[in-house]
Amino acid sequence: MLKILLVHKFHRLTGGAELFYFEVARVLKENGHMVAFFTTYDDDNASTGDPVYSVPAPDYASDGLFKKLIGSIDIFFSGSKKRKMLEAIDEFKPDVVHAFAVHVHLTPSVLEAAKERNVPVIMSCNDYKHICPNYKLFDGDKLCEACKGERFYNAALKKCCKDSLIFSTASMVESYVHKYKGIYETCVDKYLFASQFMLNKTKEFWADKDVNYGVLQNPFDSGDYQPKYSGDYALYFGRIISEKGVDRILDAAKQSDVVIKIVGDGPDLELLRSRCSNEGINNIEFVGAKWGEELKAILLNAKFVIIPSLWHENFPYVIFQSFACGKPVIGSDRGGIPELIGDDKGIVFDPNNAASLVHAMNELWSNDSKCAEMGELARTYVENNFTDDIFYKNIMDNYKSIIK
Repeated sequence: MLKILLVHKFHRLTGGAELFYFEVARVLKENGHMVAFFTTYDDDNASTGDPVYSVPAPDYASDGLFKKLIGSIDIFFSGSKKRKMLEAIDEFKPDVVHAFAVHVHLTPSVLEAAKERNVPVIMSCNDYKHICPNYKLFDGDKLCEACKGERFYNAALKKCCKDSLIFSTASMVESYVHKYKGIYETCVDKYLFASQFMLNKTKEFWADKDVNYGVLQNPFDSGDYQPKYSGDYALYFGRIISEKGVDRILDAAKQSDVVIKIVGDGPDLELLRSRCSNEGINNIEFVGAKWGEELKAILLNAKFVIIPSLWHENFPYVIFQSFACGKPVIGSDRGGIPELIGDDKGIVFDPNNAASLVHAMNELWSNDSKCAEMGELARTYVENNFTDDIFYKNIMDNYKSIIK
């Protein structure tokens, strides 16, 4: 059996990336392997009963700190965190280091530590940070590949990181530091992607790099959900922020009688509430943030789910949750979303064309049998393709491919 050191900047559930990290640990442990974690310290960190090696996280609350950090190498490549990683490796003695998101909070210095100890490194990419300074290939308004060809100065010119010159300049410098040190070519033995889209996009950006790639789709237990192939409303659930395209739902709702519930919180929530009030959009209800069984109940009583993302989503867990509940998905033609929906488990639309979303919503709203048929195919899809057994075989094949 193997000993795996899992490395991620957060050790608490904040989104799909963290869920993936914990699910990897669960499946490995259930199959007899030992796991340990290397992460940042937080009072809300999860307790799993496994060894946890933690380091302090940067203080994002201080603008003054970030101004200082622009001129400091430590946020881009941390000697202190590298030393802590070396200590963790020496104590735990892993056969493989499996890294997830490491930038800023941990820095790729932890990957260099693994290479110094001759421990093979595999890295799961859940966003585009390895090729895009702001993680998203999205500049806050539209899809963006301005930094392609390692032209990272465009991040500062466009202020595309949090719409801040400070953050954008820091992200630009970070990317150039990692390029100079050759982190991506020398410190990772294999990159894993959940979607074929992200793999292909990485190959496109890294056409001149000699990098080893693989695919590892997320595990998902559909047994935690009971399907229901009917419902009373359309549903969006997730973060309410610009790149998620929730405003596109408002545009479509003005041209449709479909009843829509929006579940979630985020920086754009009040703006969208005000828009509905000012523009007389009466067929949308903002439910607020819901979790656990309360969210499941709302999802179960939906007719279909809308995912209007403007950025190239990788492999959204909301699609798995929707499919497991027997709900077809109307999803934007971005990233890995079309791969999951296909042409039989929902409808793919152009998020920059309101009419295409209106048409898709009306089509499913008015056709109960089609909606139920798509929902049944969606449920069967997750049952057959995302079991723990399938995931375990795939992850072990990838690990074995880099163990000397």
